[in-house]
Amino acid sequence: MNSRIFIVGRDTVPAEVSLKAGEKLCWTLICLPGTSETVDLNINLDGPGAEVDLAGLYLCRADEKLTLNVNVRHNCGGCISHQLFKGIVGGSARTGFDGLIYVAHGAQKTKAYQESHSILLSAEARCESRPQLEIYADDVECSHGATTGFLNEDELFYMRSRGIPEKEARRLQIISFLAPVLERLPETLKDDIISEC
Repeated sequence: MNSRIFIVGRDTVPAEVSLKAGEKLCWTLICLPGTSETVDLNINLDGPGAEVDLAGLYLCRADEKLTLNVNVRHNCGGCISHQLFKGIVGGSARTGFDGLIYVAHGAQKTKAYQESHSILLSAEARCESRPQLEIYADDVECSHGATTGFLNEDELFYMRSRGIPEKEARRLQIISFLAPVLERLPETLKDDIISEC
């Protein structure tokens, strides 16, 4: 299995990757505060049984400009892809996620899932998510979804009513939101990211 963690802006994320039969890729992209970048990632599943597990996390709290363009192409049947991106956007930061799942003619038994979720911390922050499906086969399981919103005020009220200061309550909400991606990271990197929340 090809398993890697990329720190965007420090590590070079390959622009294109092709997977042959039975190959597996498990990548996590991390965008730390202060990172302004455009990431173009094209993943081709070219052999049966190829699998992609792709996740990303971004913390943009000032005036960063971050764009993630992710194109996963199921060129062969019997392949699986899963994408999960989570972001925190504050200040006057601008983020964008353009994600495409492409399923070629004859790529039956494809399973492909894509999620992009962001939390805005200020009224000036902007996040645009454009998930897309382009499917040319009929025996597939494919879904995509995107959400952008603010921290849950009911959860905040509950924690504050239990004596948790507002700043800490907001921090705990952010950590909880990012948890599915944080769990993929080694402890030291996870701790560094949590300290930024």
